[in-house]
Amino acid sequence: MKPLPHDYEMELTGGPQGYATISAAGMPDLTTAPPREFDGPGDAWSPEHLLLASVSSCFLFTFRAVAKASQAAFLDVDARTWGQVSRAGGVTRFTEIVVRATVTAAPGGDIGLLRRAIDKTTTHCLVSSSLATPVRVEAVVHTAGASGTVDERFKRTA
Repeated sequence: MKPLPHDYEMELTGGPQGYATISAAGMPDLTTAPPREFDGPGDAWSPEHLLLASVSSCFLFTFRAVAKASQAAFLDVDARTWGQVSRAGGVTRFTEIVVRATVTAAPGGDIGLLRRAIDKTTTHCLVSSSLATPVRVEAVVHTAGASGTVDERFKRTA
């Protein structure tokens, strides 16, 4: 990791209606629009979906770094992230975010190490740590062994 602080910049262009374009140097443009729930077309990435995508991708990238440092071998991660927008304290906001992660251990992988890596990820993810809404992680660790597939489930809230 490069020394802190890190600076990020992006640009948004859009008119009085319809779609907007998000751009940043060296990256492909991204089309965005309000979701159907806010009278948008529902066929483009919305701010709500982008927030959940940020939480989910930060979970994966943080998990990769923690697992590597911990020597916790895994094959893949499938993270499905859900969020609910509601009214709380007179403000429309995300009131709940849940990352449902399935981690597949490498053959002979240590489930305990993977659990600890998920716990560290839950508390060290930059995006989740930056939100006012708590992010709950519900994880399942799959491991294949002589007796078939074993699942270990646990929950953690950042």
